[in-house]
Amino acid sequence: MSGTGNCYDNAAMESFFHSLKTEWTSHRQYATRSAAKSSVFEYIEVFYNRQRRHSYVDQMPPMMYKAIAA
Repeated sequence: MSGTGNCYDNAAMESFFHSLKTEWTSHRQYATRSAAKSSVFEYIEVFYNRQRRHSYVDQMPPMMYKAIAA
């Protein structure tokens, strides 16, 4: 994320944060900050990178796309 006032600079991060909020955190309540950190880590490492399909890599999870492309 960079340039002030340039919406195209941070479009990828805005898209990610939207996915995180709508798919993972909006329906959860966390008792502690540690629980929230663990949950977000699980979303990124377990679901987002390994299971969630992404349109920019032919509807495959990024880890599967990376394995095929290698």
